[in-house]
Amino acid sequence: MLRVMTWNIRTGGRDRDGPDRWAGIVAVVSGQRPDVLALQELRGLDRGGRMADLAGRLGMVPHLARSCFGQPVAVLVRAPLRVLRSARVRRPFHHAAARVQVSTGAGPLTVFSTHLDPYSGGRRRMEAEWLAAAVRRTGGELALLAGDLNTLEPTADHTARLAGLSDRYRRRHLRRDGRTVDTRAVSRLLDAGLVDLWPDRGGSEPGGLTVPTRHGGAEFAGMRLDYLLATPALAALARQVRVVRGGDADTASDHYPVVADLALDPA
Repeated sequence: MLRVMTWNIRTGGRDRDGPDRWAGIVAVVSGQRPDVLALQELRGLDRGGRMADLAGRLGMVPHLARSCFGQPVAVLVRAPLRVLRSARVRRPFHHAAARVQVSTGAGPLTVFSTHLDPYSGGRRRMEAEWLAAAVRRTGGELALLAGDLNTLEPTADHTARLAGLSDRYRRRHLRRDGRTVDTRAVSRLLDAGLVDLWPDRGGSEPGGLTVPTRHGGAEFAGMRLDYLLATPALAALARQVRVVRGGDADTASDHYPVVADLALDPA
């Protein structure tokens, strides 16, 4: 069984007005022990060997994608998984997108870690187009898109949760008319054939909400913004998906991690 995990660790695991949260981050990841870990919001970790330092504490090898405008993202891999290739998705994402392909007994598995634009629904839709094209270019059947998509799911009613937000943050999730909820980015990825693993394999918790945590998050109101989207062939191999809550996960970031177990073995 191969375990994948996605997590937005918030500003490189360090707040501007306090110490880093690395101990909690390491504790959560060590408790789940993913074989592949997609991380977002890696502010400052692309300098001074800090990404290698964090990855060393996690016992994983990092493949980092730097950002043109925002924060880096990464895919980390644990032995004995063998990396076949890795690269940054070369588009002007607000943050970034990393692509890593590993060898499994069922063939190559390509994992993307991404973090879509937090401010503009139009930009998110464009970034989703780029990612859909990148998934198509993998040329294989096994691919997983993981990350903070900053987009509400298209199948739920979000009226109540958005009503609880201030205008500043509510506008991030609305179309230009100021009324229609903007779910275009996730809808575009689903229309491209990707499968949202939470509805199919999620636990008993309603909605699989990933924000906010006890660490904070005034811009959130009980939302699912973090996704694992798989090609149909990979979705058929998903055995369980869950949001990691409790303990250090409550305070290590303003997002909760999402974990999936896949019926795959390293090759």
